Order: sequence, then structure tokens, then C-alpha cells
Amino acid sequence: MRFAHISDLHLGKKLRRFSLIDDQRFILDRIADAVEENRCEGVLIAGDVYDKSAPSAEAMSLLDSFLTRLGAAGVQVFMISGNHDNVRRVSYGSKLMELSGIYIASEFDGTVNKVTCTDRFGDIDIYMLPFIQPSSVRRFFPESQIEDFTSMMRAVTESIILDESRRNVLICHQFITGAVNCGSDTEPVGTLECIDADVFDRFDYVALGHIHSAYSIRKNIRYCGTPLKYSETESGQEKTMTIVDLGKKGELTVSTVPLVPMRDLHCIKGDFRTLVSSDFLSRQNTEDYFSITLTDDEKIPEVFHRLENVYPYMIRLDFDNNRTRSLKQVRAVTDTEKKSPMELFTLLYEQQNNIKLTQEQRRYLDRVMQEIWGEEE
Repeated sequence: MRFAHISDLHLGKKLRRFSLIDDQRFILDRIADAVEENRCEGVLIAGDVYDKSAPSAEAMSLLDSFLTRLGAAGVQVFMISGNHDNVRRVSYGSKLMELSGIYIASEFDGTVNKVTCTDRFGDIDIYMLPFIQPSSVRRFFPESQIEDFTSMMRAVTESIILDESRRNVLICHQFITGAVNCGSDTEPVGTLECIDADVFDRFDYVALGHIHSAYSIRKNIRYCGTPLKYSETESGQEKTMTIVDLGKKGELTVSTVPLVPMRDLHCIKGDFRTLVSSDFLSRQNTEDYFSITLTDDEKIPEVFHRLENVYPYMIRLDFDNNRTRSLKQVRAVTDTEKKSPMELFTLLYEQQNNIKLTQEQRRYLDRVMQEIWGEEE
């Protein structure tokens, strides 16, 4: 049986000041296209469907359209909630949606939801475990010593009565030891929130969500990553949809399909003149999202608006120059009575900016100071 594995849709998310709803609508259409083109029979959605616990009407409508299209195509959907999701909003209408083959697990109640599918090799049991924390799980396992996330997950997985002669799939949304977080989501507190991969030994495939970059802990334990780039730390990634082929027991093939966004995300760095030059712009799609770092030492008037005219989807403007790199603090100046105004200003300027005054700046300051002190005399 062939499954598409996706997660961390974060519907309704903004990239700095820009709403991503159109980008998300575009990429969900591409995902649905890929599901149909690759003849996937099921879609595993591993949590963080929405970006906020109170999603916008647009975000909820977008999910509805996506699930409706998959259901109409006869594709089964298995979806869990993540740490960003509100369990009531994710589960709304879930009983009705089951009639269309869309199964949702939004809240852990002491048991792990199971749905059984069948193909020519027999039955596949799909277990859906929404995001959990030790504080909410302990009451269901009073006899277990749940001290951290690993002991929590061990208690939960050992409570599942698996038929190990069948193929077993688990969908969950957690940090697993060995995963590398790209900085887009909540960072684990040291190793406290990390779960040992060994607790999943009995499963044929574990579809993970929570980490925004695609990453395989083992061949059968995988983060699929986000479908879109949601931060500058992801700018160099190629986003994909994971395809999981479950053959007969013990046979597993994992592959990926590229996901091309409506607007890509780039981080560029250089001086102002270079970044607005025709030669540089000829190599850019300026309708993409850009995070820009300027290296000019001199101040450029109205630089944000001037760059925005060239890069309309600029999400960030930062500076990396002699002034910003300097960690020096302005020191108290002694013997001020022995220094001329030009000497005092020069000293202050060099300490603040870590560069020397140019001859042109000196001439300008000299002229202004002569006018000021000349008037006083």
C-alpha cells in the first residue's frame, strides 16, 4: 500500500508581515496533484495542521477544501493534532468525515486510535497518536513511572496490543532523539523532551511531525518536514512530500516528490548597489520572499522603502557592517577641556561605528562647526 506522509502544514501562518494563505492553497493543490499522480491510497498527516489554536476562517476553509478533494478521489486520510492545534477545532465533524475515509485523532484519552486498511498483502494497522506530554498522560498509567518523554512514550506504546504478524504504522508528533531541529518550531529543553527511537521498534513505519526539515531517524522512522519554507533557517532546503510504500511484512520503500512553491524564500547579502543592480536582479525572481542583509558602512536614506520597491516580498532587513560587528562600547572621554569639538566628535564617531571619518565628512563637519562657533563669537 502506498501512503503520502506530510506534516506541519501550519495553515494560517504568516511569514513576518505576509499572510501565507495563498502560498498554502497553492502547495496543498500541488500535494493533492502529487497524491493522485503517484497513486497514493492514503495520506498520513502528522500534526500541526493549523499554526494557531484559534485558526482563521480562511485556514479552516483551506483544510476543508483539501480534505474534501482527497476524500472525493477515494484517498483515505489519517490525521493527528500537533502542539499548535486546538483539539476541538481539529476534530470538528470528525465522525461525519469518517464516512468519507478521513480519520482524525485530536486528543489522547488513554488509548491510541487504530484504523485497519487492507491491500493484497493483508491488513495494515494504522495507529494515530496526537501530541502528548507527561503531565497529561500520567493519569492514564498510574502504575507506570513516567518521569520524562521517553518513559511516557514507552508506557503508551507498550499499552498497544500489536499483532506483529501484520504491518503496523504509527503517526505521532514529538521530538525523537537524533532529530535536528531547524529552529522553526519550539526547541526541546535540552534532552528532556526527546524520545528514544527504540520505543518504536515494533512498528514498520513511524510517520513523524514536529521538525520542519525532512529527516530520517532510521529508514522506518521519518520526519517529512514542512511543505513550505516557514523561516529563514529553511531557505536552503528543498521541500518534498514523502512517499511510503509498504509491501509485504518487512518490505518498506521510502522516496520523495519535490514540492515547488508559489514563492520561494531566499537569504541574500551584499552592499546596496550590488543588490539593486540589473546584473544581480537578472538572476533573481523578485516576486519570491527575501531576507536581506546589507553590508554598507554608510547610511542609505530610505533604504527599506527603496529595497521594498525592488523586492516587494522582503520579509526582513538586517545589517552586517563595521558598526554592527563592533562590540565596543562608548567609553567615557576624559580631559574634554583639552580636546577640540572636532576631536571629541571624531572620537565618539569612531567608538560608535568602528570606522574613521572620511576626509569629506571631516570637511563637512569643519564647515558646520565653524558656522556654529563663528556665530557665537
